[in-house]
Amino acid sequence: MVKPSADYQSFGRTQPPARQVAAFDEAHKALADGLASPGSLLAYGNGRSYGDSCHNSAGTIIDMRPRKRVIAFDVETGRLEAEAGLMLSEVIRLAAPHGYFPAVVPGTQFVTLGGAVANDVHGKNHHRRGSFGCHVESLTLQRSDGRTYACSPTENAGLYSATLGGMGLTGIILTVALRLMRVPSLDVAETVQPFRNLAEYFDLAEATDRDNEYAVAWIDQLASGRNAGRGLLLAGNHAPHGARAADLRPARLSVPFQPPVTVLNRPFLKLFNRAYNWRRRRAGDSIAGYRGFFFPLDGVGNWNRLYGPNGLYQHQSVVPEAAARQAVPELLAAARRAGQGSFLTVLKRFGAQRSPALMSFPRPGYTLTLDFPNHGARTLALLDELDRITVGAGGGVNPYKDARMSAATFAASFPEWQRLEAMRDPAFMSDFWARTAGRLGGRSGATAQAAE
Repeated sequence: MVKPSADYQSFGRTQPPARQVAAFDEAHKALADGLASPGSLLAYGNGRSYGDSCHNSAGTIIDMRPRKRVIAFDVETGRLEAEAGLMLSEVIRLAAPHGYFPAVVPGTQFVTLGGAVANDVHGKNHHRRGSFGCHVESLTLQRSDGRTYACSPTENAGLYSATLGGMGLTGIILTVALRLMRVPSLDVAETVQPFRNLAEYFDLAEATDRDNEYAVAWIDQLASGRNAGRGLLLAGNHAPHGARAADLRPARLSVPFQPPVTVLNRPFLKLFNRAYNWRRRRAGDSIAGYRGFFFPLDGVGNWNRLYGPNGLYQHQSVVPEAAARQAVPELLAAARRAGQGSFLTVLKRFGAQRSPALMSFPRPGYTLTLDFPNHGARTLALLDELDRITVGAGGGVNPYKDARMSAATFAASFPEWQRLEAMRDPAFMSDFWARTAGRLGGRSGATAQAAE
């Protein structure tokens, strides 16, 4: 048993660290011997999920980070096979000199391959490349029946699709084989285009996606009146000439301790928005380093500590394209009415490419991400209102960014949740699944085993 510590926390810091942590070898043996009890286990990557999908308070989490061996890398095809604990930062370090980059990266490079698979993460290029699972050729999975399964679209295909986006509930992901994307360099030729309001953004979004590999909008969420919905549309493509070696320098800044209260209050947010949006980011073209373009918040170590001892809630929604022009302004207006500013407000357009995952968050439409300091009941009330607007528009709420959505919101967001429950390994459970699917009448562990 590994000694628990603050290292085994979720990124939102709204829940306490895990109480029981097991080393991989210990869990591996228990599974191989058929000794894992129902609901007792959950694999843990690097804790970058914001809520409770990476915790199992009633059981034990398995630290996967030591399992990071590269098994094979074909520099001719870009096919990489590695253990599930390998970080995306290490994938980039290995692949960049050979002209490769992960086809899909989330907003941080400090996620494990297993975590990227389990959450079927998406990036700034969903309109071109889909989600992470679209590039996973195969994986191996250990389950509590004592067997290890090779999974791909043609072998154990049901387990393959359930494991992609399955939030770690189908067993331990041991290895992942994925196809990387060939790029001319790591650097990104970036275009920054200000927009005055959301209507102007929506008019630009489709054409921007068509012409660029990457696109994302930053919104000044505190702006009101004639400036409401203003922001920046950032688009980019890998530069034809640029760096082909990973930037291994540590973060330039770091938050060394957790302040006793959140410092991300309204005056701070106003200053940040003014500096970021209207003074430091000028319209036009430039060359951006990959870390600054893809992973800007990785440049500040432990930045989540700025939210204070109560942590933060992140709300990420997706709404259909036909509803977006009404729903997105409603979501932003609800946050303004509640008097709660979002430190980082991001808007992206998802494309039509379907993931092979059984249950994946991205779907055609627009996705809005909002971060809020945890102010207790009033923040929870706001999040419930954001859920209501999202579901009412025919959309969904992201489970791996969540720490409090109701079972009803989850069911409305993912009406196919019972298909994943039928494939869930009975020995694996998360706090998220217990409070959502568990309350919806999910199968017992024994029934789930029998349903395979």
